[in-house]
Amino acid sequence: MSRIADSNLFDAMSHLFNIPESIEKFMIHSRSNDTNENNGAGNIATDILDSPKEYIFYMDVPGLCKSDIQVTVEDQNTLVIKSGGKRKREEGEEEGCKYIRLERRAPQKLLRKFRLPENANVSAITAKCENGVLTVVVEKHPPPPKAKKVEVAVS
Repeated sequence: MSRIADSNLFDAMSHLFNIPESIEKFMIHSRSNDTNENNGAGNIATDILDSPKEYIFYMDVPGLCKSDIQVTVEDQNTLVIKSGGKRKREEGEEEGCKYIRLERRAPQKLLRKFRLPENANVSAITAKCENGVLTVVVEKHPPPPKAKKVEVAVS
């Protein structure tokens, strides 16, 4: 599907489900990310909270520890979250042990990119991983001061 068709589909779905326009500012359409690095990578389901002072990203990353996850900024405004996604299976303590059922999937290689808005302070980003949830906080730059009205006397 072409980029134009992707864009038209997103616009139609946004209108149909009344998705707020503010969400689109974080979207980086998957077609623009087709690189060898992305092949076979799974997406991380993400909730994004826009608060007055910061943007907060919440991602479920079960089975991963903080050392498996990389959070970086590319091209000055693209937040990149990736992981190798390897989970070791517990081995039986005794010889001759074997699994009789394997239902838990090992995490895939994860990769997610978000275009940050202009007011994002990329030098003030923090991330923590607790209980299988990755939380990334991106502080906002303070809003510019409002223009003051100055009366000038006409002579």
